[in-house]
Amino acid sequence: MSRLPIIQKASGEEQPFDPGKLKYSLQRSGADSHIIEEVANDIIHWIQPGTSTRQIYTRAFRLLRKKRRSMAARYSLKKAIMELGPSGYPFEQFVGHLFKCKGFDVQVGQVVNGKCVTHEVDVIASNHKNQHLVECKYHNSQGKFSSVQVPLYIRSRVNDIIETRKALPEYKDFTFHGWVVTNTRFTTDAMAFGKCSGLNLMSWDFPDNDSLKVLTEKHRAFPVTALTQLTKAQKQFLLKKGVVLCEELKENKELLHTLQISERKITGIIDEAKDLCDDH
Repeated sequence: MSRLPIIQKASGEEQPFDPGKLKYSLQRSGADSHIIEEVANDIIHWIQPGTSTRQIYTRAFRLLRKKRRSMAARYSLKKAIMELGPSGYPFEQFVGHLFKCKGFDVQVGQVVNGKCVTHEVDVIASNHKNQHLVECKYHNSQGKFSSVQVPLYIRSRVNDIIETRKALPEYKDFTFHGWVVTNTRFTTDAMAFGKCSGLNLMSWDFPDNDSLKVLTEKHRAFPVTALTQLTKAQKQFLLKKGVVLCEELKENKELLHTLQISERKITGIIDEAKDLCDDH
C-alpha cells in the first residue's frame, strides 16, 4: 500500500493506520510470526479510509479466535478490563489482586479516618514498612480520560489520611504512598500533577514497565471477562458473585456449574482459563 488509510480512534481523533502497531498488539497476544503476518495481511487488504479502531479490533479478534481462543482472550485484554463494571467494584478487586501479586497484603473498600473527615479507600496495600492508598477510577468507554481534577482531589484525600496515620503507633516509621489507578488514560496535566505532587499514577499503558497491561500479562492475572466462551450475561453473573479472575475458575470449576451450562462447555472454559493463567 503506497498510502496508509486514515482511521478513527475511540476518542474521535483521526490518524494514519499503523501496521506495525497492529503487529505489536498481535505479538502481545502470544501469536507466532506466521499468525501475525496472516492476520495483519488480512486486515491490510480489508481496511478502508474511515475504518474505526473498534472495527479493526473486532476483525483481528475473530481471526485470532479461529486460531486459538487464549490468543484472542489476551488480545481483548483492554476490552475485558473495561467490562469490569458497571459498578467499578470488580475493577477495585482486580487492582487489589495486582498489588497482591507485587507482594502486599491487601484490603479492598475500607473506610478510614482522616484528620478532617472519614474516607473510603478503594485499595489499601501494605507490607512491613510501606502502605499504599489507592483510588480506582473505572471507565466503561475508551474515549474517557482522567483529568487533572482527579489527582488534585485524591492528593488532598491521601494527605488527610496520612496526617492521621503518621501519629498512630502501629504506623511508626511507615512510608505512605498515594495512588490513582484508571483503566483508560490520564490527561497530560493529570500526569504532570501526579509527578510533581508525588502521587503515583497507573493507567492502561502507564508507566511503561508497571502499567495495568504489563502487570496483568506479567502475573497472568486475566479477568473472567477475557474468556471468549462466556456470554456477556454470564460474565456479569460471575462478577456479581465476586468471581473476578480466571485463576478462580481454574481452581474451582464448581463456580461454572452455577451458569447451568454443559460439562463439555465447562471443560472448554477451564482449558481456556488454564491456557491464559499457566506458564508456557
